[in-house]
Amino acid sequence: MNTEKIEKYILEHTKHEDSLLAELNRETYLKVIQPRMLSGHLQGKFLEMISCMFKPKTILEVGTYTGYSAICLAKGLSDDGILHTIEINQELQIFSEKYFERARLNFKIQQHTGSALEIIPQMDEVFDLVFIDADKENYLNYYKLVFDKVRTGGFILADNALWDGKVLNNPDQQDKETKGIDEFNKYIQQDDRIENMLLPLRDGIMMIRKL
Repeated sequence: MNTEKIEKYILEHTKHEDSLLAELNRETYLKVIQPRMLSGHLQGKFLEMISCMFKPKTILEVGTYTGYSAICLAKGLSDDGILHTIEINQELQIFSEKYFERARLNFKIQQHTGSALEIIPQMDEVFDLVFIDADKENYLNYYKLVFDKVRTGGFILADNALWDGKVLNNPDQQDKETKGIDEFNKYIQQDDRIENMLLPLRDGIMMIRKL
């Protein structure tokens, strides 16, 4: 199977990326380091569809980057909903803020700048939906921190769960990112408090429902 042709066909049969997100995508690739961290059209549309299905009142995103995924998720919020998004890189806040305002979602998105490991414990919220897309070595730490803050029946989504296929091999102890993803995936598989499904979308999305 030609994966490039399959992906092209999928994109041709997925609603086109809206102009604002396309502009955000382009500007990220022009101005920001590691632009591959951007969710992009296919994954962004998936996040939007999930959010629109559930109409969450509260969303937590761990890892804002330039704001693409936050905009997609915020589109599905209930009328009085709020999305909290955490980004450790302060320099990216102005970038994402600009697009939140242009998307007319700035009143529904609350940005937090700093370490999510420090910010999450201070949050007094119950979340309907959580999206984890930050430093891979801390995925399991983020999961443990957010779990009790997710309502019963709520969902946690974790990006990069396949990590370019590196999880198929025994991770080198020096490769903290692959090791972090692999430990996270194995922990999730053994957690009897949840149901989970690893989706082969883009770089893999672990979908978790809290029982």
